[in-house]
Amino acid sequence: MKDALLLKSFIGFSAFYLLIILFGQDNISWFLKPLLLPFLLLAVYYSEPFPTKKLLLLALTFSWIGDVILMFADKGELYFIFGLVAFLLSHLVYIVLFSKQLPTENHSNKSILWIGIVAILAYLALMLATLLPSLGDLKIPVVVYALVISTMLFFAFKRSLSWEKPANNYILLGAIIFVSSDSILAFDKFYIPIPMSNFLIMATYLVAQYLIVAGILKLNEEKT
Repeated sequence: MKDALLLKSFIGFSAFYLLIILFGQDNISWFLKPLLLPFLLLAVYYSEPFPTKKLLLLALTFSWIGDVILMFADKGELYFIFGLVAFLLSHLVYIVLFSKQLPTENHSNKSILWIGIVAILAYLALMLATLLPSLGDLKIPVVVYALVISTMLFFAFKRSLSWEKPANNYILLGAIIFVSSDSILAFDKFYIPIPMSNFLIMATYLVAQYLIVAGILKLNEEKT
């Protein structure tokens, strides 16, 4: 199937891209970056119809737009803000997608749910407490973004309790890694430079997007 081949192609091209970064070939990696997410977009596009397909395509499209805009972040702060907005929209679409993805099983457990909520709130509080003093004029957009990605993670966690395995674990792990990628970016930009930050940000970002897409496609395999 085309979607399976495109997913494998995404893995291969992402590995090649990350090696280019490791070898310090920034000029080459800059040109390759916009070519990454189209593999996932095409994989979803060529998959069989399912209820949340358009939402998944929209979330990936906003992410791709964010990728392209952030390529020019060194040209001015506005590029960073517009890139942030694109990813904010992507996360908002993911929230809607997770809420609309139909349950397949029921693993609900109030204790587990509350542990997850406390963990997410603790992450959010720690993140904001650490970054707020150094955000300057970007306090409001970064706080809003942090709230949205935390909400996205909550929906992924909560809904994973009603989805079948292993697809639910793919999506939840993808959401956690996505938040980790954004956190590395934020700490590197606003708090303290992180060694190999570009590699770490892109590696976690690509793994996160792949896991979410693979999980959603797997959840919908039997519904096609």
